[in-house]
Amino acid sequence: MDRVTDGLGVESPQILPQGFDPSARGPLDRGTAIAVLHRADDLLEADDAPHALALYSRTIGTSDRDVSAAGFYGVGNALFRMDREEEALKAWEQAASLGETPVTYRAWRQVAAARVRSGDLNGALDAYRECERRAPREHKAEIASRLGWLSKETGNTRAAGKYFARSRGDALRPFLTYLIIAITSVTSLAAMSGGHGFAYSPLEQQLELNKIAVAHGEFYRLLSVTLVHDPTDIFHLLFNMYALWYAGVLVERMYGSWLMGTFYVLCGVAASVGSYVFGGAAASVGASGAIFGLFGVVLVSTRYHHAVLDRQSRAVASQVGMLIVLNLFLGFSGIFNVDNSAHIGGLLAGIWLALIIPPTQVQTLASAWQGRRDAARGQAQLVGVRVLGVVALVAVIIAGLVVGSGQWQGYPYRPGTALVAPSAQGVPSAGVQIDPL
Repeated sequence: MDRVTDGLGVESPQILPQGFDPSARGPLDRGTAIAVLHRADDLLEADDAPHALALYSRTIGTSDRDVSAAGFYGVGNALFRMDREEEALKAWEQAASLGETPVTYRAWRQVAAARVRSGDLNGALDAYRECERRAPREHKAEIASRLGWLSKETGNTRAAGKYFARSRGDALRPFLTYLIIAITSVTSLAAMSGGHGFAYSPLEQQLELNKIAVAHGEFYRLLSVTLVHDPTDIFHLLFNMYALWYAGVLVERMYGSWLMGTFYVLCGVAASVGSYVFGGAAASVGASGAIFGLFGVVLVSTRYHHAVLDRQSRAVASQVGMLIVLNLFLGFSGIFNVDNSAHIGGLLAGIWLALIIPPTQVQTLASAWQGRRDAARGQAQLVGVRVLGVVALVAVIIAGLVVGSGQWQGYPYRPGTALVAPSAQGVPSAGVQIDPL
């Protein structure tokens, strides 16, 4: 039931004063007016529209704009129940015209629907545009879809395509994914071109995950490692950038650019810390740890949160689990010189982040079944849990840094030199660990 008192900031139902006469005239104080609206809501729920109409009408014109707008909105609802739709439309328009109130969005939705029923499609378009400006996140896809159909019916196919894309969650181009690909590609190619033969370029040495360097304070390498790739194999860069495009576009569509970037950074750092603690002495290069994290995000978002996606996105998501298993198998098979610790660290970080943070830009199975009040209450309760979850991940990363630094700080390091680190047998070794992804 759409109760007009929702959003008026009253926790418990108000009781009408004894002997209250709805036919009397004169101003009402806010408490009494809200009690009248509560009683009218109850009557409308009991299908007593005429008596509900009398009570809703009594609150119109009060000095409190929110209450007055709620009264107009209730009048429209009651009139609609009484098959007086033209009068109902005028009442809803009055409610919407009073500015931003708790019923403004709902009033515009009723106005839009009434105009569709009367054949005023252009007027309905205007009303749904007002809805779109105010719609809560869980309603945006539905409103965009209705705008798409109305635009199509009125002959504006270009606008229809834009709105339908927005309803699917892909209206915004995944610019951050493309930006990361561009920056990584340019940096990697520059590093490759600066080397001589099998000697690594200064840029490569400056950005790679040199564990002794990290232990001596060069923490930026935990993330800069994602910008460089095996200088002797261009396919390492090409495969990683394809994988980043494959997963990154979908993550950005489900979460938006800001969260996608946050996930990429946290997963990249977690992957580096995994290599820092559990990996060998050789330097590591490549973005595959961060990409594994994005794969983990896609896996959990689609299999656990059940994100509602278009056909193309579902096809992409359906392959992610197999790709994770295949790449882990290739890594542990010994066929490639792979930093498995980084892959697993990034993957676990992505899975954890997606478990605590459901998709924000598309509907999920849970959000589709939640009412507006339930969704708002649930979001408020979960904010603290999600913050604690991210803090927990950061704490694990810091703990890993402490443990890893204890392993590598005992070895001398001169900034600007290539990695020369002890192997498990205590013999100096050098090299680059890569990945097949």
